[in-house]
Amino acid sequence: MLLFIFLFLSTSAMATVTNTKPFVIPELKEWKGATGAFVPGATMRIACTNAQPELLRVARLFADDYQTMFGYKPEVVQGKGQAGDIILALRPDKKLGEEGYAIKISDRLTLTAPQSIGVYWGTRTLLQIAEQSDNRQFPKGELRDFPDYALRGFMIDCGRKFIPMEYLEDCVKTMAYYKMNTLQIHLNDNGFKQYFEQDWNKTYAAFRLESDTYPGLAAADGHYTKREFIDLQVLAENHFVEVIPEIDVPAHTLAFAHYKPEIGSQEYGMDHLDLFKPETYTFLDGLFKEYLEGDQPVFRGKRVHIGTDEYSNKKEEVVEKFRYFTDYYIRYVESFGKQACVWGALTHAKGKTPVKSENVVMSAWYNGYADPKEMVKQGYKLISIPDGFLYIVPAAGYYYDYLNTKSLYESWTPAHIGKAVFDEKDPAILGGMFAVWNDHVGNGISTKDIHHRTFPALQTLAVKMWTGANPTLPYADFDKARQLMSEAPGVNQMGKIGHTPGLVYEQPVVEPNSTTPHREIGYNYLVSFDIEGAHEAPGTELFRSPSAVFYLADPIRGLLGFARDGYLNTFNYRVRKGEKVRIGISGDNTSTRLLINDKVVEELNKQKLYFSNDGKTSMSYLRTLVFPLAKSGAFKSRITQLKVYHTK
Repeated sequence: MLLFIFLFLSTSAMATVTNTKPFVIPELKEWKGATGAFVPGATMRIACTNAQPELLRVARLFADDYQTMFGYKPEVVQGKGQAGDIILALRPDKKLGEEGYAIKISDRLTLTAPQSIGVYWGTRTLLQIAEQSDNRQFPKGELRDFPDYALRGFMIDCGRKFIPMEYLEDCVKTMAYYKMNTLQIHLNDNGFKQYFEQDWNKTYAAFRLESDTYPGLAAADGHYTKREFIDLQVLAENHFVEVIPEIDVPAHTLAFAHYKPEIGSQEYGMDHLDLFKPETYTFLDGLFKEYLEGDQPVFRGKRVHIGTDEYSNKKEEVVEKFRYFTDYYIRYVESFGKQACVWGALTHAKGKTPVKSENVVMSAWYNGYADPKEMVKQGYKLISIPDGFLYIVPAAGYYYDYLNTKSLYESWTPAHIGKAVFDEKDPAILGGMFAVWNDHVGNGISTKDIHHRTFPALQTLAVKMWTGANPTLPYADFDKARQLMSEAPGVNQMGKIGHTPGLVYEQPVVEPNSTTPHREIGYNYLVSFDIEGAHEAPGTELFRSPSAVFYLADPIRGLLGFARDGYLNTFNYRVRKGEKVRIGISGDNTSTRLLINDKVVEELNKQKLYFSNDGKTSMSYLRTLVFPLAKSGAFKSRITQLKVYHTK
């Protein structure tokens, strides 16, 4: 009898435990827990209480994402909704601001917001909560959520390394899943001359957007058509993400000087434009105009970034001309109805020539180039993107290879720009960004490597730009929980298969030209298989994905190897006719290893490439691989006992 009473009291106590705040990235601002859970049933619907087309569009997008993630597509209906439904409504609430939302979870789930964007962010919260349990349950309670900063962004350098459009599309979706709302695309840049025989003519440079005004200007090794770039922006708009295109001038412009040498600077280097030549302005006017003119311009959004950083300030006349140039292109962009964005450079280029500041956005990246406090006094609105905190330069040995997410989580917000500290939510600080710069052209870094660096940074900085200075969850708990979260509905650039280490996929026989359920396996993997070798022609593939190919015989020497992002890496091993052996490939974010009969026989790790006889000019080269699994090749060998392990 006493045992019965104890169990009854224990069960009753458990039933009345107040729900703690659910884990969401970014962390929820306000939570009032109740008891119990709302568990979606087989008849759950999404009910829109308002008939606005945009709200209905958000509801349908939510239904599609729910199906993508969980296999069930709720019906979208109009009306008040009922018990068991998810109800979406537009409702005035001045305290929530433009992007805020509120959710009440009881026998139904009611999501309200002043604007559709808030409803959309609320659906991201719901998807994140749902993905953390097998029955997609929601803890009962009430929450209110709204951002500290209006601009929450990421800048990607596509100039020095071509980033495939598919990745940019996934990047938009991933940003939206974590309520990041601004993607800046750096469209032109060049490598460093010392890696190209100190010869500007041989130095790599690229502009990544199709141009009809200047045929042949877009890089032959990778660029976006205007239609592709428009479609990316439409996709982003549909997910409430703004794309800021950047044409970086008048430095970082070797691609333009390669195309039209007479506009390059003989004094400061051909990666600088000559500011004193009329031809420079004629060329750039035509370039910007192509993407800005008309009722349906290529650059669709409200902002365009014109660069304006890192030009020489050694001569007063050059400083004044740089200031003139900056002001000229601010006003030129504005003449097409856009807001101009610039890199901070006006402390470095201090002078008398006036530069427009009203309604101009400045990316505050280095205080020696632009003192943030002074820029605010002059009237600029700032994006906080301090290089010492937020610059990733993969495998370069300077700035960050991976951001210090612990330090950022515990101590950074957009109010911190280098050593300049503003009040939290200072109206002069629009928000923040982090950046990846692909400075070292030819260093073997893949798009997958870039994503491996940026995804944890994005998750962390989403908290710091939305939730602000005081997240309540300790960093260690946040870091552990964030690694279990999806990237976005339908996005798996990390190549995750399952959440726990161990065998995640196996296949007794791999037939030529067959498929598997998985596109690829991401870092910390082991892929092994038994092979009975046959003569394989050079170029024979074992597996491929849209991102990589693994060869049984590479196209050059017929060795075991792999290609991705234009790089070919091979092991010193050849599959021979009649050979019976067990082959394994293991990989992480630093190296790729070959195992023969379960023993490592070769490791392709980071190596130094030297570019001069003095032994000083070098570059780290990475040989990593996210292993492809999507489709097998037309091989003749017999492949059996394929096993795929997640090793960490």
